Amino acid sequence: MKKLSLVFFVIILACSVVAQTKSGATTGKAPQKAAPAKPAPAPAAAAKQTPASQQAQPAAKKEEDCGCEAKTPPPDVLAIVNGVKITIKEVDEQIKPRIEEIQKQVIEARNRELDLQINSKLLEAEAKRRGISSAKLLDEEIIAKTKEPTEAEAKAFYDQNKDRIQDSYDAVKTQIIGYLRELEQRDLAKAFAERLRATAQVKKIVESVTPPQTDADRARVLATVNGQPITSGDIEDSLQPLIFEVQEQIYEMRKQQLDMRINDALLEQEAQKRKVTTTALFETEVKAKAKPVTEEDAKKFYDENKDRIQGSYEQVKPQVISYLETRGMNKAESDYADQLRKAASVQVFLTEPEPPVLKIATDDQPSKGSATAPVTIVEFTDYECPSCANAQPILEEVIKEYGDKVRLVARDFPLDQHTHALKAAEAAEAAREQGKYWEYTALLFKNQKALEVERLKEYATQVGLDRAKFDQALDTDKYLELVQRDMADGRALGVNSTPTVFINGKRIREKTKESLKAAIDAALKDSAKK
Repeated sequence: MKKLSLVFFVIILACSVVAQTKSGATTGKAPQKAAPAKPAPAPAAAAKQTPASQQAQPAAKKEEDCGCEAKTPPPDVLAIVNGVKITIKEVDEQIKPRIEEIQKQVIEARNRELDLQINSKLLEAEAKRRGISSAKLLDEEIIAKTKEPTEAEAKAFYDQNKDRIQDSYDAVKTQIIGYLRELEQRDLAKAFAERLRATAQVKKIVESVTPPQTDADRARVLATVNGQPITSGDIEDSLQPLIFEVQEQIYEMRKQQLDMRINDALLEQEAQKRKVTTTALFETEVKAKAKPVTEEDAKKFYDENKDRIQGSYEQVKPQVISYLETRGMNKAESDYADQLRKAASVQVFLTEPEPPVLKIATDDQPSKGSATAPVTIVEFTDYECPSCANAQPILEEVIKEYGDKVRLVARDFPLDQHTHALKAAEAAEAAREQGKYWEYTALLFKNQKALEVERLKEYATQVGLDRAKFDQALDTDKYLELVQRDMADGRALGVNSTPTVFINGKRIREKTKESLKAAIDAALKDSAKK
């Protein structure tokens, strides 16, 4: 049975909010914890969607489409289109319910974070009282008391939920048993937390946590655990990644809505210029230019994507054609919008939120480069993730180019949907013990479809490791707790996909060589100023 991690314990005690994304075996996304469920049928890969949880970022500096200069952005104005202003009120009108829901989620997150920090302190105190590690305490109180779900229980769960489960019972049995085991561990953890609270001095001073407005507010004590204070600043610091993610989401929502408003304004202005209706203009310039979808187009698309499509071609043909028609219409709209923008004066004053600078531990981690380098790149990686494998040569190239100015630190973040990633991470640590981390992980990335334990041991032989020492480390889970520490730190930093890259504590969105170099140059400039 897999050992329970510290982060899992505190999350299930306090229901801590950590941003989650859709599961995907090859996208490097962390899955939500849930029972196996039947996904909605779709003839094609879903289009990129805006996440549904983020906080607002005020309009400030401008982004230009035309090279026009505006010394000071007008207040509450997000864009100017040929002299016509688009205000933040107009943009937010359409997304106001979603923004309010997101803001409510952040309020709830603050309250849950307070409970999480209380439970974390209780766990640490109890482990210290018993003279054991927190991991050992979890083994004794939860793992040792967990009853393994029976075949009958798993089958009963399947029968109750088979309308939502895509596969046969045999195909999902292991997953169901794991889910039922986790449910029991949640109940055990909750009961353990209640026992710890009953014997400790826990005092919650506030019923609802509000964000600090001043430095003095940050020092406000929200609760005490055996006399130890938990302050408003403690909560806010822990939620930095979540708050930034919320800001990013609302920025994306606003940007999407603003783009639509700009395109509508340009269409209206062009229609007035031509003395026609917007409907007539749309019919002429967009609908008439959208390429019709043929049977050949639909069949080709199906053949190229059939591994991701449920059903035969004949069954999904209407959906495929509808999808391709919509995609074609969207492209025609986009092309015409670009054409109008090139001939217009468009100024945009909406800016992306600035990522916070997070404190990331780099002690006792595999690294390349000088320990005194002014720039540190920290990568959370998964050896079974194709995106991570693609990122490695780019990172290596960048490190080589900048020499002793940049240091690369690797940290583990194996995703649940990657069956062999956790054990591969342990194996990488076992290789590091013998000074061959980078040589060994290069083999892991090269052989991502063959990471079973026996193969991991074969790779150890290939790089010249002491097999007896390596095998013992792998078979006894010697480095499991170290990997789990990385995972806990990653979740606390808001990591929910791989690879996730930080440069001097700031999370980097794009992992292209050009984007990494731009971020490194900016970090070097900041370092020089300091």
